Amino acid sequence: GPMAVCGGGRYDGLLEQLGGKAAPAVGWGMGMERVLLMLAAVGAFPAPGAPLVYAVLPGLEQLSAAITTIETLRAAGVSVWMHAGGHSFKAQFKRADASGARYALIFGPDEVARGEVALKSLRDADAVQRKLPLSTASLWAQDLLNA
Repeated sequence: GPMAVCGGGRYDGLLEQLGGKAAPAVGWGMGMERVLLMLAAVGAFPAPGAPLVYAVLPGLEQLSAAITTIETLRAAGVSVWMHAGGHSFKAQFKRADASGARYALIFGPDEVARGEVALKSLRDADAVQRKLPLSTASLWAQDLLNA
């Protein structure tokens, strides 16, 4: 059925009831959640799609390298989600998979120390994990988009 989004009216006696001077009054209220549901129902804003890439960080020591790379990829048009919060490696992979991303970018300490990041396909079990140079992210971003 129809859903009330906002309501209100005249509240002339309210101020007096609350101990104030009598005064004419109006009031209204609106439910933000309902407005958002309504906007979604009419397609006023798109639901976020699955990212192309999900960044997995085993430790915070790699955060700086990860953020630099992610910003480069995003600037090239690659949608990237980054794991937030300290979860185990396994839990991060579960989330990467659940996100619908095609690839996981793994910022492991050994790889980052060598100036690399590991790229793992989340949709093709037979695909070989690749090592990519952090310094050329803008170049391999195009490969990811065209794959």
